[in-house]
Amino acid sequence: MPGKTSPAECARRASRTGPAYESAEGSGRYMWTHRSISVSAAFEGTEKVAAARALARSFLADVQGKHGLAVSERALDTVELVVSELVTNARKYAPGPYLLGLGVQDGCVEVSVWDSSPTPPAVLTPDPYRVGQHGLEIVIAAARTFDVRPEGAGKRVTAAIALTDGPGGAPAGDPAGGPGGAPAAPAGG
Repeated sequence: MPGKTSPAECARRASRTGPAYESAEGSGRYMWTHRSISVSAAFEGTEKVAAARALARSFLADVQGKHGLAVSERALDTVELVVSELVTNARKYAPGPYLLGLGVQDGCVEVSVWDSSPTPPAVLTPDPYRVGQHGLEIVIAAARTFDVRPEGAGKRVTAAIALTDGPGGAPAGDPAGGPGGAPAAPAGG
């Protein structure tokens, strides 16, 4: 039976590891339930987007080095791209600060950005002749899942990127075999 841990100790440990402790209902005891692999950062809106990408690179290096999880080169590049696109949109279309969160769940890196605008992002109809504004198309195509939810006075945009590659280089767990649900290209063609 685990020993009793004080609420102060739980708070101290949780601040280092994410939401890793919870109270056993009505028992007055605090027990270890799981260790979350996540990081989040608040940005004022004046920082360069490169700071958000650097946080993503550092997080994925820790996922590999400290936690021993495999992360493919495709996942590294795709997470940086998704972070760049979502943070750029938050800076461009929402006044004030934004929050970037990165976490590992179900074999994916979840990238989430909260901003102060309640207006959902506009996903435009694909148009190969349009110059610019293809960022969300790219994010949606690269992500296993993409979600926009109202949250507080703003919204949270979340995209999940597979950590590893399956056969043929497609994201692992992609039922269609290719990025964004597109069938994988046949070999040699």
